[in-house]
Amino acid sequence: MTTTPALQRTWLPGAAAAFTLVCWASAFVAIRHLGHEVTPGALTIGRLGIASVVLGLMVFRRPRTWPRGGEWVLLVACGVMWFGIYNLALNEAERRIDAGTAAMLIQIGPLLVALLAAVFLDERLTRWLVIGIAIGFAGVAIIALANDQSGDRDLWGVLLTVLAAITYGIGVVCQKPLTRRLHPFEITFLACVMGLLTASPFTGEFVDLVQHGSTESWLWILYLGVFPTALAFSTWAFALTHMDAGRLAITTFLVPVIAIALAAVLLGETPPALAYVGGLLCVVGVLVSRRRTRVREPLVDVPEEQPV
Repeated sequence: MTTTPALQRTWLPGAAAAFTLVCWASAFVAIRHLGHEVTPGALTIGRLGIASVVLGLMVFRRPRTWPRGGEWVLLVACGVMWFGIYNLALNEAERRIDAGTAAMLIQIGPLLVALLAAVFLDERLTRWLVIGIAIGFAGVAIIALANDQSGDRDLWGVLLTVLAAITYGIGVVCQKPLTRRLHPFEITFLACVMGLLTASPFTGEFVDLVQHGSTESWLWILYLGVFPTALAFSTWAFALTHMDAGRLAITTFLVPVIAIALAAVLLGETPPALAYVGGLLCVVGVLVSRRRTRVREPLVDVPEEQPV
């Protein structure tokens, strides 16, 4: 029995989204595992370097549509913020806090995307969005309190993760207009290269990793570069072009759940008990921000990816 094109269009975007979520969740665990041996800068260069090679092979095997004019500005901003600073901040954060806590904190990303879209994409700033942002950041405060029992080290981890979420929000808003004309592989490849250039000041740390890094560390870095980055970013962009952004964004709530389960099995660690309350508030904040008022108001039509 052959599969009809209509059926393919039905299940392929969902499968792409599911693959992406599992890859992103596992990335939190991989980063946490590598944090005690690999520096944030070296990890960023290794991960993005491998991803750039894989994506380059995908891009240059097919006809290409290169950015033009203002699209280059958006690509540079997306790459520097989302691929460069995001990775550097998150890698450093996960040396201080567990993978599950980091995954929960990143849930404020959709709130930041909605807020930035209201400012820069002329989306309406609704009452529910403001309430949702307040609830979400209350959740961040609770997570910070839960992680501050060991002193400033864990608090800095929380703040760095929030910084990562902010740069992610900026990157998503910059990426959305690019999807109208450019192929997902092209966007991801060029943004990845921009992120790699952003991390270039840490080349010395990467050279040290090449000389002294263990085989196990390199296998983890290879995994991060190929799956959560090169493939998962591209499959999410593919899903975004075939599914409603709002419905797709809701699925990212599964990432912390998967990350916590994987961390418990592979690393033997779980977030502090109070952090679960904060994580729940972050999710509630996003859900509240998506409510419609009685006067019909458009939802923020931007993708709430949660890449790591």
